[in-house]
Amino acid sequence: MMQNKTTATAQNVTEFIAAIKHPQKRADAQALDQIFRTATGFDPVMWGPSIIGYGAYHYRYASGREGDFLATGFSPRKANFSVYIMPGYADFSDILMDLGKHKLGKSCLYFNKLADINPVSLDRLIRAGLANLNQIWPVREK
Repeated sequence: MMQNKTTATAQNVTEFIAAIKHPQKRADAQALDQIFRTATGFDPVMWGPSIIGYGAYHYRYASGREGDFLATGFSPRKANFSVYIMPGYADFSDILMDLGKHKLGKSCLYFNKLADINPVSLDRLIRAGLANLNQIWPVREK
């Protein structure tokens, strides 16, 4: 059976954030960490080499494929921040309208810097995404 490429690791989140070279990106990542901790109530866990995840869920598809994945989180990528909210943003247009300057992917949201985003709307989006995911697959602490 196929395994997920992105899995939880023992890498220290605080050290990962502290190692971000660009001072503003590092400060934004520290602030995002606090937003996610508050919104989720979960301590962060590194997933793969660069994703900071909060909570997890176990999925099982009709095909029989199953695994564990982060419930929500973010990655301070070089070009921009990627925010992961599973399974996507289809029902969150009212929140996204007030979020600020961003782009959407399938289950990712991208923005360049935290100053471009309304933190209250981001908190609402994280909470709404977790509530939606929890209706499909129970969310738990990793």
